[in-house]
Formats: sequence, structure tokens, C-alpha cells
Amino acid sequence: MEHRTEQRKATRVLVTGAAGFIGSHLVDRLRERGYAVTALDDLSTGRRENLARYTEGAGFGFVQADVRDGAAVRRAAEGADTIIHLAAAKIPRYGNATQTLLVNAEGSRNILEASAAQGATILLASTSDVYGKSDRLPLSEGGDLVIGPSTTARWAYAVSKLFEEHLALACADANGTDVRLLRFFNGYGPRHHRSWWGGPQSVFIDAVLEDRELQIHGDGLQRRCFSYVDDLVAGTVSAMECCGARGEIFNLGNAEEITILGLARLIHELCDTGNALRLSMVPYASFPGRYEDVRRRIPDLSKAERVLGYHPAVSLRDGLLRTIEWHRHSPRNPETSLS
Repeated sequence: MEHRTEQRKATRVLVTGAAGFIGSHLVDRLRERGYAVTALDDLSTGRRENLARYTEGAGFGFVQADVRDGAAVRRAAEGADTIIHLAAAKIPRYGNATQTLLVNAEGSRNILEASAAQGATILLASTSDVYGKSDRLPLSEGGDLVIGPSTTARWAYAVSKLFEEHLALACADANGTDVRLLRFFNGYGPRHHRSWWGGPQSVFIDAVLEDRELQIHGDGLQRRCFSYVDDLVAGTVSAMECCGARGEIFNLGNAEEITILGLARLIHELCDTGNALRLSMVPYASFPGRYEDVRRRIPDLSKAERVLGYHPAVSLRDGLLRTIEWHRHSPRNPETSLS
């Protein structure tokens, strides 16, 4: 089936988490397409330097604020016809599940209230983590979600994002808000966070380039599908512009699978440093909160292909080569090293 070509018209977009990894690339794409953008970020993990090419005025504005600050969010949203909500706290692998739950729950509530007040369309960035331990592969948007026990803090992130999804859809039912939900699968690329916050590929690249051991969590045989940032941004813009996306949930990612051990070996090969690959295995028992991982996670992209015309264009090998090049020429920021 061909994707739905009718497009909605937007002019001014508020992006939360705009100084972060996906957010800053999304701002780039929106500005290239002529949209006026208000960027909101508290700079807790994002970097103002990611948006350094933009100055205040002439279609761009920056607001430093926490999404839990409802008044600041409402001010930032004034005049916006679209809000793309990316700001989030992630998996509490190293604790702080309270932060994950409250930032995501309170932030999404403020964003949805601001959207309703403005009559703005809202795109809410969710995550593949909401599928939990489901083994119905590939994972489709209409499939069951299998979350682990509440006594395992690891699932706080998934639960917080599920709350966001349910709240968004409830708001759509209650007041007619135009809601679109995006489940991202393991994004990576230039500007990703240089820590576990940014994903294993981020840590692995720096470790190889600096001739350090690569830490493999668990046995390394868990399988993932990594998505280059340009593909995620293209899918997000398509979901924003497509009239047929209203009220829908979309997987955005890449279906190319690799084990975490395979990822470490591929990164070592592509970095081509001449140094030996050194691995250390880190058991999950060493993490707080009875940490649990998922053995395999692969997206069903057929809905995004059908409705949005979404087709990931960047292979893992090509995307990693681009990302490694960025690592070689970008100094690390010690102030944001979440280890």
C-alpha cells in the first residue's frame, strides 16, 4: 500500500529536549524545512552547543526550563501549532527511578495541557522499552506489552512512558487533541551522549578509541536493532506532516539486528586502531534494583512504511562509521559524563 500523501500544515514548532541528541538533529531538519522553532531544554543532559548555529530571532528561540515547570512550558508553547515532546529521563540503570518516573509523568502532563490550551498537535516520543519482555516478534504497535515486576526498578522507564501514551490518548478522547505517538528503537549517531545514557555504542566507541576495556552488561548475547538518527528524524517529521498519523502509534527504527557482543566487535573493526579488543563482562547482579534486560527486540515497521512512507536508509555499518568520525573530532564533555 502507498503511504498517505495528504499533509497537514504547520508553521511554528515547540521541541522539548531540543538540545539533546535526537532533539538537536530534529531542530536542524525543521529549520531546513522552513519551520519556526522554539527549543526547550533544561540542559541536564543536552548541550547548548548542539544548537550553537542558531541565534535568537529569525524563526528560532531557546528556552532553558524543566518540563516539570508548567508555567515555563505554557509560555514556551505560546503560538505553537505543533509540539514535539522528546524531553525524558531514561532507564534507571544506576538508580534514581524516582527521577525517571516524575520527570516523565509530570513533564508529559504539562506538555499535554499546553497543547490543549494552544490547540496544537502533539508528537510524543515513546520508546521500544514499552514492549517490555514481549516475545511476539517483530514487535507491532497493536501487540501486547509485557512489563516486568514492580520490584525491578529497570521497568520504571517503560511504565513512565506507558503512562505518557495512555495520558496522551485519554486527552485526545477528552478534548480532541491531535496526538501522534512514536516508539523509538535504540537511536545513535553524532551528538549522542558520551555515556551509557547515550547507549552501548557510545561507550564502546570511546573505549576502543582510548584503548580501554569494553564493558559488556550481562552475557552480551542480547540482540538489538540500532537506528541512525537521520532515519528517526525523517520518521518524526513525516509523522508530524502526515494527516493520516492523527491518533496513531508508530514504531520508528531499523530492523537490522545485532548482538551486543557483535556490536562491540563491529565497532572495534570499524575504528581500526590496531589495538586488541579487550572485553570485561559486568553481571546484572551488580546493578541496583534487581536489573533485568530483554533478550531480543526487533520492530515491525510495516505500519510506518504504509502510513508515513518510512524507510530507514542508513545501515548500521555506515551509521557507525559516521558516528566514529564524529567521536574522533569531538572532545568529550566531562560535565555530562553519566557513568
